Amino acid sequence: MTQELRLPWDDDPEDLYEHAPCGYLTTLPDGTIVRVNETFLTWTGYARTDLIGHKRFRDLLTPGDQIFHETHYAPLLTMQGEVHEIALDVVRADRSRVPTLVNSVLESGPDGTPRIIRTMIFNATERRGYERELLGSRRAAESSEQRVRVLQQIVADLAAAPTEAEVAEAVIRAPEPAFQAASSSIFLVDPERDELIAVSSTDPTTSNWDDMPRSSTRAVAEVARRGDLHVIATVAEAEEHFPDLAESMRRSERKTVVLLPLTTGPAEEHGAVAVLGVLAFSFREERVLTDGELRVIRLLGQQAGQALDRARLYDEGRRREDRSSFLARTTRALDEQHRLLQRARRLVERVVPEIADWALVRLQVGPAGLVEHHGGPAPDPELLDARVAEAVETCAPVYAGDGDGLGCTVLPLTVRGRVIGTLALRMAPDRRGAGADRLFLVDLADRAALALENARLYEQERAIARTLQRSLLAADVPGADSRFALETHYQAAAQDLEVGGDWYDAFLITANKLAVVVGDVVGRGIDAATTMGQLRSAIRALATAENGPARLLEGLDRFCERVESARMATVVYAEIDLLSGELTYATAGHLPLLLHEPAGPPQYLMQARSAPLGSRAGDRHRVEDRIRLSGGSRLLLYTDGLIERRGRGLDRGFEILAREFSRLRDAPLKGLTAGLADILVGRDHGDDVCMLCLSLGTEERLERSIGADPVQISRLRADMRGWMAGHGIDPDCLNAVLLASSEAVANAIEHGYRDDPFGMVDVSATISADAVEIRVSDHGTWRGPGADLARGRGLQLIYESMDEVSFDQGEGTTVTMRRHRGKSS
Repeated sequence: MTQELRLPWDDDPEDLYEHAPCGYLTTLPDGTIVRVNETFLTWTGYARTDLIGHKRFRDLLTPGDQIFHETHYAPLLTMQGEVHEIALDVVRADRSRVPTLVNSVLESGPDGTPRIIRTMIFNATERRGYERELLGSRRAAESSEQRVRVLQQIVADLAAAPTEAEVAEAVIRAPEPAFQAASSSIFLVDPERDELIAVSSTDPTTSNWDDMPRSSTRAVAEVARRGDLHVIATVAEAEEHFPDLAESMRRSERKTVVLLPLTTGPAEEHGAVAVLGVLAFSFREERVLTDGELRVIRLLGQQAGQALDRARLYDEGRRREDRSSFLARTTRALDEQHRLLQRARRLVERVVPEIADWALVRLQVGPAGLVEHHGGPAPDPELLDARVAEAVETCAPVYAGDGDGLGCTVLPLTVRGRVIGTLALRMAPDRRGAGADRLFLVDLADRAALALENARLYEQERAIARTLQRSLLAADVPGADSRFALETHYQAAAQDLEVGGDWYDAFLITANKLAVVVGDVVGRGIDAATTMGQLRSAIRALATAENGPARLLEGLDRFCERVESARMATVVYAEIDLLSGELTYATAGHLPLLLHEPAGPPQYLMQARSAPLGSRAGDRHRVEDRIRLSGGSRLLLYTDGLIERRGRGLDRGFEILAREFSRLRDAPLKGLTAGLADILVGRDHGDDVCMLCLSLGTEERLERSIGADPVQISRLRADMRGWMAGHGIDPDCLNAVLLASSEAVANAIEHGYRDDPFGMVDVSATISADAVEIRVSDHGTWRGPGADLARGRGLQLIYESMDEVSFDQGEGTTVTMRRHRGKSS
């Protein structure tokens, strides 16, 4: 019978626990720490009394990992009873971070009720270092394989390229990724004219990039005659043999140039080698090419030459087949783009250079029309306009003729008997595609016209969809209340036609309690929009003076049992007592509120967090938190499209948002949310953005900029009325200031911007202990007081309503008006 071996220095079990090579934590089911070993305290720098009974485990994590703990770690632990090797960053006492791997086990009592959570924490600092070293080695290996993959892809492209133009396009793309060249140019031999034709270049300024006789003394022609690779290693070497190339290298700051003949025929029989073109590529620094690189470059020349030779063997029948293939590929390429401008751009880019060396499409849409062109140089605009007018008038193609001075064919784009635009093509006689028959061109124009008309209809439908999307958002948010102000912003995903699931709402529960909410429904389309509307209605129904945020979210959980599409939606909901300034809030799987009070930096409200609506995992009890806000505080509610980006951590997104929100702390509330969207996401983005910003208290100074449109005067009056009422201005003074301000703005619009409908009028107002001062400024041309009197009683009303009036005419006109408080009109 084997007995356990006992050592003379047996360890004390308590000492084994305290000084184990990993950290141990014992916590209650809500995460409160009740026991911790010395190893963990040594790693983190905390005292035992700082943690036990005072901290929860998630309180020791970074903000991003806290959200991960709430949305993934805790639900998994509840469902599975254990989690293994979860990577989390623990924040030390000195605010530094230590990477860790966490294993946890949830222990339950006899009745199945959770009792404690035992957590083992491993320090992963060295492991992260090993991972970084492995990643660096992997990247080095990938870099060494990149050249082979690029060349394999180029060879595959060459094998699939049926025309000279496509072969040239494939060849010219090779040097930059394969050899880190700065630029490339390709010349093809025209045997009929015994010339080298400049076909394409990634940077035409790097050399004398134009056609030349094969007998030329220039370096490209010399390589074409000799048929062998030539490397000009330095500018001095070029100066000795090719002065024109040396001058070009100095001008373009290139130090090494490679001239590669594109050949066909057996390499060992030099006399049998035929040169079909020359590929020239250059480097910004002097480059010494290895023997292996030179072998690869020669192989590229042979592969490219063989591809060119194969392309030149196509007969006229094959060319007809290529045209049919081109039409099919062009149609598919246009169908890939949904927007009208993108389709027009794709059309001219597909036509050039395979069919023409220059193309232009004009569409009769909108007041200014749409114009896209590609290739060059452009033909004479007056001659082209005349030919376009003829094609539109006759509704028939106008073909280019020999010696007509233009060389362009203009095709009308016709749909259902209506000309929607024109397609102009210039096909040089010495290029492939110059002899394309008229039936092919008419077919191309018919397909292009149908694709462009479909895109126009898509744009129309997209505008309708956006209108529907905005109509589903809350349009009746409360206003004209001096105790608070609201600013909202919704920005749909730029590339998506469907209605999104982001939404906001604000409403008064009682006369003195305001509710604000922002949410995000899973999915897109009409179903998401319907769910969004149902959730908004459910929140308004559940919001009562007695319920509060936590009970409201619990009610929404029950709502999700009947409306399955609402499950896993995220919501942040808050109630503000307008008398005391107390904020009560709760978050269901949503990003935290961002609060900026008048003093101090912005802060994220990280408490009162729980899982998304209807989540079957984790504790279904909802929590709420309270905080008292001071006057002038601003509270931002938002959806994930504002901060989440691929390749950027969530913590970084929080940091950027807080910084920009703080920078705009003193900016007017009007336009603040739209400004945040412009800064953080721009206009071309892939996710919806929804924001609601609440400001408590009245603005100390009212500043507004309105367009030169009399319709906007009524909106300005509403803003000014609420603002002055909030400052306790008596009705007589308030009405007099509104009358004078309206007349001053109307004068600025009518006279200052009588010839400029896009002008802006700036209005600023301040209130002191004894007076209200209004300043109205424009930057237009003012006709003078006499003109106002001629128009009517505008100027007289201003003088009668205000106690002091002054005009300052410099770059535009500024009217300054003062009205003493309490004076009767």
